[in-house]
Amino acid sequence: MAAILPNTPKKKIVYPAGDGTPVAETYDHLYALFVTLEVLRQYLLGKQATVLGNQFLYYAQGLPNLKVAPDVMVIFDVEPGGRDSYKVWEEGAIPVVVFEMTSKGTRQKDEVTKYELYEAMGVLEYWQFDPKGEWITAQLRGYRLENDSYKPITDNISQVLGLRLEVVSTLIEFYELETGQKLLIPDEQRKRADQEAQRADQEAQRADRAEAELEALKAKLKVQEIELDDELK
Repeated sequence: MAAILPNTPKKKIVYPAGDGTPVAETYDHLYALFVTLEVLRQYLLGKQATVLGNQFLYYAQGLPNLKVAPDVMVIFDVEPGGRDSYKVWEEGAIPVVVFEMTSKGTRQKDEVTKYELYEAMGVLEYWQFDPKGEWITAQLRGYRLENDSYKPITDNISQVLGLRLEVVSTLIEFYELETGQKLLIPDEQRKRADQEAQRADQEAQRADRAEAELEALKAKLKVQEIELDDELK
């Protein structure tokens, strides 16, 4: 008689959303990550794209150890919005652009391990930004995928995003190629909103003064008209 073996349920594969390690080494790295994330998120609003920051990117189904956590990654042709983690086989798309906020301590990983991984995955552009200038003299270095291998980007232009990148202190600034317009960082957006609100308030005050002056003029003319009628009688 054949032995009957019990059904052993398959162990559920867990893909953790975090590992408890710090998001960034220093405040400058954290702020550069946050600003880059938010500027690009605002830039791509309304499009079938998402921008994620420091989330695990799982690139092999069934193998949760095969993962990487790009500081900022841009993915096209997916639903907008955030994710706790990103699984390539579920989304059906890999990142098109990756930014790493690099330092002397992460240089080996950013320059070799992640470089080779992103190249093999087919990430179209890979940017390394060194806010403190610890090992990249110009602070910013980019690579573009050509014939399945990375070639240096010499003009700091992201063809994928349609943006020109410029280093200002410890941040990357972004400019639209078509218009030359700068993409504002959150602080600049708030400042512009405050300035526009102040201008609107000033315009309202000027309009109120003009209306008051007009009413005063009408009243004065009315008095003069009455006085003239009295003289003619």
